[in-house]
Amino acid sequence: MTDLRARAAPAEQPATPGPLRIGPLSVDPPVVLAPMAGVTDGPFRGLCSRFGAGLYVSEMITARAVVERNEKTLGMLRFDGSETTRSVQLYGTAPTTMGEAVRFLVGEVGVDHIDMNFGCPVPKVTRKGGGAALPVRRVLLREIVRAAVRAAGDVPVTVKFRMGVDDLVLTYLETGRIAADEGAAAIALHARTAEQLYSGQARWDAIAALKAEVTGIPVLGNGDVWEASDALAMVAETGCDGVVIGRGCLGRPWLFRDLADAFAGRPVQPPPRLGEVAAVMREHAERLVDWYGETSGMKAFRKHAGWYFTGYPVGSELRRRGSMVSTLADLDAILAELDPDATIRDNALRAPRGHTNGPRPVHLPDGWLALRDDPTPPKGAEILASGG
Repeated sequence: MTDLRARAAPAEQPATPGPLRIGPLSVDPPVVLAPMAGVTDGPFRGLCSRFGAGLYVSEMITARAVVERNEKTLGMLRFDGSETTRSVQLYGTAPTTMGEAVRFLVGEVGVDHIDMNFGCPVPKVTRKGGGAALPVRRVLLREIVRAAVRAAGDVPVTVKFRMGVDDLVLTYLETGRIAADEGAAAIALHARTAEQLYSGQARWDAIAALKAEVTGIPVLGNGDVWEASDALAMVAETGCDGVVIGRGCLGRPWLFRDLADAFAGRPVQPPPRLGEVAAVMREHAERLVDWYGETSGMKAFRKHAGWYFTGYPVGSELRRRGSMVSTLADLDAILAELDPDATIRDNALRAPRGHTNGPRPVHLPDGWLALRDDPTPPKGAEILASGG
């Protein structure tokens, strides 16, 4: 398997894809923000989009919660004022529920794009037959995608999934074919199995295989894009039509600026000094406070503080205080103690951020693999969980 740290953009600038076409949407550069629970809310999406264009997808919500008009879920359907494209990721395990949820999102909320999640590896989801386990049930998968696409009308529906349950149960090629057959506007592969979770290296050769298998719609690659050069390398190695950015942008919203420059053939700027990072941290915190109020907003910011500090000479005490901030004044006091000229250490851009767990055996419902053509939706699988 190729070591990610050996991956780099070729010496000669490779040909880069043009704007990504997702139905009527044009995404230029061909970059999509991966939904991440508790992260890709309106403030974060707005901050990232300030650095560079792309398609910024909301946190995942469940179809069942939308149909039942769950108050917390409806509260997540808020969009930053700068968002000209309202993009939502939807999770569901039953065709009827999925169709009803999509009709509401399109007709009442006015979304412009729906991404369907069939990649969640969370154990409490897969053991019920949801998430990354669901593509095993190919007939059910087909019916869910069909219901969503029909309910969406002219609004494009995309499908994101993993390679499969594990190396013995790989479903990604069939999943891609089914999605294309049923009218999905694009597909995205996180090039890991559910068993891998977030461990090891993403297997970009699987993205290339999917691209060769599904030729009628765009194929996007997801996994281990830590720097802009990784995105160019992924496109060059796999032929994919665009990239999906997950953990690489945690604490680094300027990655989208780097990606815009790289895809345009412009030089990528050096990593920001700590003073620039501090200014972005303050802006992010202000956005969260405006969105949620100071108490909830600063609580939400705590995890981001650690990601922003990754690789910089901050010290354990300031990191600890950053993980406990309660007010903007608390944050200001921390930022005032930083060395604005400090630079990030070598190779820190490649330090994993966010989830690092895995591998772990995947638990499936009894008899799940023996009933691949059973269209019956699994019971109890519509749990709000994160990942893909």
